[in-house]
Amino acid sequence: MEDRVDSLVIGSGIAALSYALEAAAHGTVMLVTKRAALDSNTSHAQGGIAAVIGADDSFDEHVDNTVVAGDGLNDRAAVDAIVRAGPETIARLEGHGVHFAPDLAQEGGHTRRRVLHATDITGHEIARILVERARAHPNIRLLERHVAVDLIRREKATGERPDRILGVYVFDERDHRVHTIAARVVVLATGGSGKVYLYTTNPDVATGDGVAMAWRARAKIANMEFFQFHPTCLFHPRAKSFLISEALRGDGGILRRIDGTPFMDSLHPMGSLAPRDVVARAIDRELKRTGDDHVGLDLTHLDAEYMADRFPTILGTVAAYGIDWRTTPIPVVPAAHYQCGGVVTDLDGRTSVAGLYAIGEVACTGLHGANRLASNSLLEGAVLGHRAAAASRDEMREAPLVTDLPIWSNGYATPGAERVVVSQSWDEIRRFMWNYVGIVRSNQRLERARRRIQLLKMELHEDWWRYHVTRDAIEVRNLATVAELIIESALRRQESRGLHYNVDFPHKDDVTGLRDTVLWRGDG
Repeated sequence: MEDRVDSLVIGSGIAALSYALEAAAHGTVMLVTKRAALDSNTSHAQGGIAAVIGADDSFDEHVDNTVVAGDGLNDRAAVDAIVRAGPETIARLEGHGVHFAPDLAQEGGHTRRRVLHATDITGHEIARILVERARAHPNIRLLERHVAVDLIRREKATGERPDRILGVYVFDERDHRVHTIAARVVVLATGGSGKVYLYTTNPDVATGDGVAMAWRARAKIANMEFFQFHPTCLFHPRAKSFLISEALRGDGGILRRIDGTPFMDSLHPMGSLAPRDVVARAIDRELKRTGDDHVGLDLTHLDAEYMADRFPTILGTVAAYGIDWRTTPIPVVPAAHYQCGGVVTDLDGRTSVAGLYAIGEVACTGLHGANRLASNSLLEGAVLGHRAAAASRDEMREAPLVTDLPIWSNGYATPGAERVVVSQSWDEIRRFMWNYVGIVRSNQRLERARRRIQLLKMELHEDWWRYHVTRDAIEVRNLATVAELIIESALRRQESRGLHYNVDFPHKDDVTGLRDTVLWRGDG
């Protein structure tokens, strides 16, 4: 045994940090993150956090907006609980030292201004402050550049020893060894999996690690077919995955074809502020119809001084790429953005496997349904972090802390394969996922993707036991698992709903379609 802790948290975004700062009052907490602590999806969140704060707003209206965006697949009880926790969640963040601007923003799908923000770097400010608090806490230990490999699961044997997660194998990039860490409670807060697609707004760390580990540990996974594509990612040869926040459209930005024609008003009552699934499909359709490389986000009619003050980072970056947004529409395209499905949990973050919690984007609570409402994600992460910390308190004190866990071994492995082998697999996954399992799908494309991922997973499995572990090998293995789950979920949903659009099933089926797509290995 190399290490032990009461609660082991994998991740360092708003969910992980919210959990850790509260759970540390009940025991020791270890935060494991595979790069620096600020390398998270939270740090890249520009828009803000949705909560009912305004005098003209109501919980019922926020709930309704969430369910409309989620195309009816949401768990209404989950939506209601998370939305109603909004004001107290904002108060907790402010108590930690987060400062929000006095004005509220509006984003797609919202009928009110209810998005709190810190200019256009809200997520970074939240993460920065919470990381500072975590580093200073005597009961929290932060391990950076440590990559979780697999959960350690006690198999079912007798009535006295029920199945349970007992710890995690963690790869230390400094000494290139896999360490065994025992924990009474393990919390997945690993974020999403946008890197499974060729074009994404996500940082490089978003490789679906939590979902893949939970699947291998036989936890239930749901609704992976619903992957949100953000409509407006900057289109520029030197810009890597730079998001153009929906809040710019909330302040009056208009989507136009290259010839200047607006195209959203005829497609949805909310025009350019329609829910993300509607806007992303509309842009995809325009690009396919016209053959253009991008559409434009027009800000030229808006007050330039106000926009520069409100969005200094976004518009400063656009200007640095030589785009004068005051006179020219910003070139934008859709990109993979948010994983709406994930590890099935209750409203306290408990998964279907004892000892394992999941919070934030990695989890499927029922909040998002078939499409996430803008800026609900930071809210969900903070709310579930708080609830999971309270729910796991007794387990942190009383659950077994097994001291004889097996050390990691992958047999007679040799030094790693050539890097080109891993990069080829990674590139192949991302390209066929983009082309076959993207914004618009068909049965033929999905079946082709299924055949390719099955072959690729077989090759990766052979290499996994042949070569020493590396971060690249861990990530591509996880990406392959997530890709397979997305493909299988998409094939099972024989309708079009929310973010999942299949040309062979173009209509919604409210008889059989209003249920979650749940995948489970069981004891197989």
